[in-house]
Amino acid sequence: MSDLTATSKSMQTTETPFYKPQGNEVALFENAWQQQLPVMIKGPTGCGKTRFIEHMAARLDRPLYTVSCHDDLTAADLVGRYLIGDKGTFWSDGPLTRAVREGAICYLDEVVEARKDTTVVLHPLTDNRRVLPLERSGEIIHAAKEFMLVVSYNPGYQNLLKNLKPSTRQRFLAMTFDFPDPALETEIVMGETGIERELAQKLVKLANVLRRLKDHDLEEAASTRLLVYTARLVKNGFDLIEACQAALVEPLSDDSDTIEALREAIHANLG
Repeated sequence: MSDLTATSKSMQTTETPFYKPQGNEVALFENAWQQQLPVMIKGPTGCGKTRFIEHMAARLDRPLYTVSCHDDLTAADLVGRYLIGDKGTFWSDGPLTRAVREGAICYLDEVVEARKDTTVVLHPLTDNRRVLPLERSGEIIHAAKEFMLVVSYNPGYQNLLKNLKPSTRQRFLAMTFDFPDPALETEIVMGETGIERELAQKLVKLANVLRRLKDHDLEEAASTRLLVYTARLVKNGFDLIEACQAALVEPLSDDSDTIEALREAIHANLG
């Protein structure tokens, strides 16, 4: 039996998490929620997908259940299972079932990592039925009107074995995220960390230099998330070059030649 606490979490906060829109994604998400439509978000690691969902859940005043998908995620991990307690056998809802009952937002992060036979349980929730059949208990749950299903994935990780089936993809509205333009990314780094504009601009410029190496030596680009990590270290008094080493070099590669190239780019751009 999988440990649900390791794969899912629920959050509801009175504060709206910081988020800077890149386009019409806020309006599109709000309209999708009002029309009870499921949403699929595509984009690279660390570009703000999860933060956007957290922001929208708070903005709409809905509880948020986040499930980090992986190869061992089963349908029972999502919908629930029978457990044995002191008073005998009892049913325990999974995060998807709780979200359906409560009218919460259920967010499946990196949904392509889940097994295909697991994602099939989503289908009845993504059309006009909006129901969740619980095969083991025989219950059919009609989703609360405020319920919303959101999935995300990184297209860069896709291959023939890890991809959403067309029959699943076409059940969702979709939006594509990417790293923000330099001006907006500067505002995001400043807003997240409180660092000065000049330093934020330097870090964003450096990130864009490192991103140009992605097609040559790196599997993943330097993300906005890593920029925020770097800025937080510097804000707390850590040396700028060493902060870049810890947050922008070491997480991106284990290859010694690539690491050295990244270090050279940092020194060339920051001195």
